[in-house]
Amino acid sequence: MTITYVILGILAIIILWVIFSYNGFVSLVNRTKEAWADIDVQLKRRYDLIPNLVNTVKGYATHESSVFENVTKARSAAMGAGTPAEKGVAENNLAGALKSVFAISEAYPELKANQNFLSLQAELSDTENKIQAARRFYNGNVRDLNISIDSFPGNLIASMFHFAKQEFFELEENSAAKEPVAVNFS
Repeated sequence: MTITYVILGILAIIILWVIFSYNGFVSLVNRTKEAWADIDVQLKRRYDLIPNLVNTVKGYATHESSVFENVTKARSAAMGAGTPAEKGVAENNLAGALKSVFAISEAYPELKANQNFLSLQAELSDTENKIQAARRFYNGNVRDLNISIDSFPGNLIASMFHFAKQEFFELEENSAAKEPVAVNFS
């Protein structure tokens, strides 16, 4: 009789461990999805601000059409990117294109004093800060999920229930966003 109770006790512990591990993975996956949604909201906010910024600058620098086309193309590419890695590359390109717009503003003192431009610039800066905070939060959740998937004995449950590692949302160090912008006003 004692052996039966011991075996039943061990089985109960194993079943409870599987249940708690599974629920832990579900929680980590859902937190990661929620964190990605936060990034998405901030990126969409930035995408909505960009046309207003471009139109404001266009009013002062009409001959810089190639810069505006680059920003529009970069914005479209960023909006169409799917995975975090694709988004990272597209966001690097968009940040580089936006730097060109702000470099143009340096040559037009009236534009730099324009209240609408200053307001858009402040909103865009605030949005960039929120994107960085959301990115750190997302990457922290991805790190926790990936560690749980790789760690023993959680990796047994992860493989049994097909929990997959997630990609980090990273900006490349060599991106256009980190390089100085060359602007020619000829």
